Amino acid sequence: MTVRGDLREPARRHPDLVIGRDELLSAAREQLARGGSVLLHGPAGIGKSTALRALASEYGTAARTVLRCSATESESHLPFLALADLLGLVVDQVYDKLPAAQRTALESALTGRGESTLQRDGLALRLAVLSALRALAEQGPVLVVADDLQWLDPASAELLGFAARRLGDTPVQLLSAVRTEGQEYDRHLSASPPDTLAVRLGGLSRAQVSALLDHRGYTGLPRSTVRDIHRTSGGNPFFALELGRALAESPTPPRPGEPLPVPTSLRALVLNRLDMLSVEARRTLLVASVGARPTLALLHEAGRENAEAETAQAAELGLLATEPEGPAVRFAHPLISAALYAEAPAQDRRAAHAALSTAASDPIERARHLALATTGTDPEAAARLAEAAATARDRGAPSVAASLGLLAARHTPADGEPGPDERRLEAAEDAITAGEVDLARDIARDVLTRAAEPADRVRAWMVVIEAAGQALGEVDTVYPQALADAGDDPGLLAQVHYQLAWRGLVVEGDFAIGREEASHAAELAARAGDRRTELLALAFQATTETLMGHPDAPATIKRALKEPQLPDVACHHNGAGATRYRWLIMSDQLPEARSTVNALLREARRRGMVESEVHFVRLLAETELRSGHCGRALDLARESMRLARDSGIGEMSSAVLASLAEASGGDVERALTLGREAVELAERAGDQMYISRGLTALGHAQLVAGDAEGAVRSLRRVRDLENGLGITDPARGRWHGDLAEALVRIGETDEAQQLLDVAREHALRLGRAGVLAVLDRAEALVRAARGEHEAALAQLTSAQDRLAKLGYGLEEARAAFALASLRPGRTGRASYDEAARLFRRCRALPWVRQVEAAAVASPVEPIAPTAASEGLEGLAAMERQVAALVMEGATNREIAARLFISVKTVEATLTRVYRKLGIRSRVDIVRLAAARRAK
Repeated sequence: MTVRGDLREPARRHPDLVIGRDELLSAAREQLARGGSVLLHGPAGIGKSTALRALASEYGTAARTVLRCSATESESHLPFLALADLLGLVVDQVYDKLPAAQRTALESALTGRGESTLQRDGLALRLAVLSALRALAEQGPVLVVADDLQWLDPASAELLGFAARRLGDTPVQLLSAVRTEGQEYDRHLSASPPDTLAVRLGGLSRAQVSALLDHRGYTGLPRSTVRDIHRTSGGNPFFALELGRALAESPTPPRPGEPLPVPTSLRALVLNRLDMLSVEARRTLLVASVGARPTLALLHEAGRENAEAETAQAAELGLLATEPEGPAVRFAHPLISAALYAEAPAQDRRAAHAALSTAASDPIERARHLALATTGTDPEAAARLAEAAATARDRGAPSVAASLGLLAARHTPADGEPGPDERRLEAAEDAITAGEVDLARDIARDVLTRAAEPADRVRAWMVVIEAAGQALGEVDTVYPQALADAGDDPGLLAQVHYQLAWRGLVVEGDFAIGREEASHAAELAARAGDRRTELLALAFQATTETLMGHPDAPATIKRALKEPQLPDVACHHNGAGATRYRWLIMSDQLPEARSTVNALLREARRRGMVESEVHFVRLLAETELRSGHCGRALDLARESMRLARDSGIGEMSSAVLASLAEASGGDVERALTLGREAVELAERAGDQMYISRGLTALGHAQLVAGDAEGAVRSLRRVRDLENGLGITDPARGRWHGDLAEALVRIGETDEAQQLLDVAREHALRLGRAGVLAVLDRAEALVRAARGEHEAALAQLTSAQDRLAKLGYGLEEARAAFALASLRPGRTGRASYDEAARLFRRCRALPWVRQVEAAAVASPVEPIAPTAASEGLEGLAAMERQVAALVMEGATNREIAARLFISVKTVEATLTRVYRKLGIRSRVDIVRLAAARRAK
């Protein structure tokens, strides 16, 4: 097997040849051919780069776009360098397809210029990379070729892994290589798609080493020497070639039995080459080894006046690779740079870092070099590192910000302002943002071992709680310790009680506890002048009161909306604006709710608040669903679900809404799957509130699917859970009508009536007009089951009218459907047509299918065959359209596409047409059309 020209080769060059890898590469080829991804791994010099190039050459022609990056160790500390390699040349093709916040984030990352709107969480950049890959894939297959993954800067690695895990069926393949020892490659799979095939490249056999040496011109070696080369190299092709080169260059070959005339490690080989350099050239290479993307210009800025001649000398010795396409100074292999740095005296290394601390153009790189050039504490270095951390944070690289923050803390004097622990805690908060919760928890716990200041201790406890995520029950012992550390300081106590409010809701499942803690937190924050915590606590209190049906909810909402407001809180998904939206939609004020959430969504997108965007898209979908715009709701719900899965935020709530939207306007089986997923996620997290919401969605999907018994099981659990949570407002989940209808279907009319009576009492108290109309629709079904036919018809007619006036289009159509089931004969058929029209207007396709099936199953009065020729005028509008298209010769599938209905609906409609016209087939419709034309 040949390897890349990492070190200088003999003058005679041979084309690359892959030796001894047929079986391994065959598996990789099969994986790539079926659209999968491949990760090559193995120790340094094992031939990963050669295999990578060979595979990329074979499969790159099948891709419309090939993106490449190859990192080095010296670049790994700077964010987004690998990202720039991948997307720098193609970003112009996708910029216009990205939302504004994502464009800003990506531009900032790629150029290091501009003001980022990412602030702390970096989600906009993650989503920007994912969106960019999807946009490129829309133009054709994409192949990402990434060499030396181990040297990818953490920010680029995180972004690549984030996108790879979420691409799904998008035609993007990743072909990568990483240096590993043993089998430790699992962690690198996180930067690859889930279906990635890991292929380990091991040592070559003796015969293969011999073939490799022959191919590269080292011929005529004795068998014993080849055996020694194989043993010394361990079958590593790079080491074997370097040993072969050393032997070829040695004037006296070793005697039999003598060791090879070279050391047995690559580092020693490199150091032999380094000894050939002049002292000044070696210093120049040392500066290059510590720089990220070093160039001749940078070396000049760092004081290396003869950089051209000195780098040329290194290139002659094979230590540097030539860069015909640019001015970069690159080492032939990363290990050369590492060996050079490791062998340099400490003072020389510090001198190199000091030179680059002023010469480097990037503020993050300058700060890092200053830190590495400085020993002990240094307020100036600490301040520059803190500024660099802020820059990295704004660029959407919280992981880099955390590492810089820790360096800043290391150089901060004990009596500094801010102090070292304060900077450590800021680094911990950056680590949480970066998803490095273990690091954040370790930093916070470390601070807690020595911190004496209450503010530092409480801040550290808050980090520990945040690091727990949804598993708040696992940090129960933290709360009393945080309270003890807060003492009687109202500002610190406010933060703790705000977290206790969430614990009461998520862990205890008790709205009353959550409300009480939030109210207390708001009072404490007001006393301390902490407006942010006060606003968040008031919004939390107002939300719980709204869901509980508490009479103080309107007054608390007004307090939460009172000036002064903080812009980032006002448009936050846990802020007062979101609470006001919830109040509006529960109070049947759909147009105002829509305008409110649209405004919140626009502001969140403008600010790049991706987490809030996920939630507001979901709330807008809910509004459209309530309004009966099922197609629009389904699109928004799917967008929210995709954003939630891409970002890892709000998956439970988005799954709930997506299930409801699929059941109303999409695929019922998909609705059932999402409903079960939502319940499973909530139960796994121990979130009592969302267990209830997930079961609500699942029960609704089961009802639509015709599984009345399943719907009853799910919705009875919802009733029990909400009673335990203290929720009394039936507008919170609006599940009561579904449960009552399902109970009627299984014959439990008494239980249905009892449920409706209790829900009506609360709806009357709270003035929930929409809920009352739905309850009346359900009660009419109870009456019909009891034989009270006329009373049921009257109640349904009233309910349908009220729902139409309130703007609940889907609920209006459901009332019309119920009316049709109670009306016989031709009146019933006309009612089914009206219900189908209303459902079709809503784009509620699952309900349309139900109406069509019910209409076909209902008894009809036959029409005399002799009336067939005049019967077209008696068809309903949809029936006439379908019949007309049949007359044109359209297939059922073509009719479905033209009328935006399902094929099953076309079939059901044709069945009714046949029965009304007294005919038997499509052929009879065509004959009828011919007869009419003949007249």
